Amino acid sequence: MSAIAENYARVCEHLAAAARLAGREPESARLVAVSKGRPLSAIRELYELGQRDFGENRVEEASDKISPARRDGLEITWHMIGHIQSRKARAVAAEFAWVHSVDSASLAERLSRTAGEAGRTLPILLECNISGEEGKYGLAANQFETDPAQWEALCAAVETILARPHLQVRGLMTMAPVVPEPELARPVFKQLRKLRDRLAERFPAADWRELSMGMTDDFEPAVEEGATMVRIGRAIFD
Repeated sequence: MSAIAENYARVCEHLAAAARLAGREPESARLVAVSKGRPLSAIRELYELGQRDFGENRVEEASDKISPARRDGLEITWHMIGHIQSRKARAVAAEFAWVHSVDSASLAERLSRTAGEAGRTLPILLECNISGEEGKYGLAANQFETDPAQWEALCAAVETILARPHLQVRGLMTMAPVVPEPELARPVFKQLRKLRDRLAERFPAADWRELSMGMTDDFEPAVEEGATMVRIGRAIFD
């Protein structure tokens, strides 16, 4: 068995265990294998093991993999998980099945317009900065419970995004701070779940089922706190 196969089996086992610990079915937590910086050969190997969801951070690198993978008949669901520059919105809308990193109303407008031109509706997640770290992308949400102004600004952005005709908001995404122990990231995941529930009360017509949170170093507490998608690269490929 190759190193990738062993790693993949271990990650799937831990993912299933975390879901069961939270009283959930293992398949309720979807593994997105982060393939940035990895060759197409590694993606093919993981695909043969049954993995279908792959995440990429950069449009150009992803395009170099997506086109040949499609020519080879690989039925991969591609997720854009990195920050998106507005000028890359057209390529993102054309290439990806999911976008996890919509962090502004202006980006949403651009994605909606280009998705419409491509004749499709694009499922998206709203990236939220729960930790309040400077320099981190995402809609400001670190004080949504205590700062009425931040909450109203967030709701105004969400309302604008929900109105975009060629986007389908499906939930939220966040990135926890780098911490020495996985448990230290748990409060961030718990807050994202609380934010999702509060937004669902404010905008009940929208679909808020997805929570994309948790990576190689902290995916187990993320799943225990309700993650429906985890983004894991190093634990599989390294």
